Amino acid sequence: MRASSDAALVLFSGGQDSTVCLAWALERFTRVETIGFDYGQRHAVELAVRPTIRERLAALDPQWRARLGEDHVVRLDALAAISETALTRDVAIEMGANNLPTTFVPGRNLVFLCFAGALAYRRDLKHLVAGMCETDYSGYPDCRDDTIKAMQVALTLGMDRRCVVHTPLMWVDKAGTFALAREIGGENMLDLVIAETHSCYLGERSKRHPWGYGCGDCPACRLRAEGYARFIAEGDRTA
Repeated sequence: MRASSDAALVLFSGGQDSTVCLAWALERFTRVETIGFDYGQRHAVELAVRPTIRERLAALDPQWRARLGEDHVVRLDALAAISETALTRDVAIEMGANNLPTTFVPGRNLVFLCFAGALAYRRDLKHLVAGMCETDYSGYPDCRDDTIKAMQVALTLGMDRRCVVHTPLMWVDKAGTFALAREIGGENMLDLVIAETHSCYLGERSKRHPWGYGCGDCPACRLRAEGYARFIAEGDRTA
């Protein structure tokens, strides 16, 4: 069985990066489905914002609406059960003794890609699109380009069918992600990313900042705030 070469499955969390990746995919593939994972994350609010983001994206472009297919949410409770991390437990967000942040969930992206690959196989989708980034990230080894390339090879061999994993943000920093959002969908797309997506590790959705909602203090919020500041500064310099 050969998968459709013009269809994709986007790993869509409801965050800034995956939302930009979804728009990127809608520009390139004729059928685009999405998958999200409920793994007991503290910031489960990201799952709640996903339907609104999908609907607002579809409203931006009639072609995107026609291309946007089914959404799938997969429960991965076992991941939280075996993880002692700041994303799955009420523990401090800090650097651990292993020089990795306590927000690192071991194996998370590997598990995500395995389940996404299995769903893509069933849905006849050749392409996976994910928002992993090595340029502006929190030190997670499962975000590295080498890790993703290895997973692509493993999925292709393990299912005996070509699987292509796209990571359009791999070498793009957060400022570049804001810029890419605007490049793909104009100011409306940029406004959507700021107003609707969620990245805050603490799930804070009551505080609105120029760059979006969040606590403003966790690593995810700091990355997003710093990236937005660079994005605005670079725009001012080129204006």
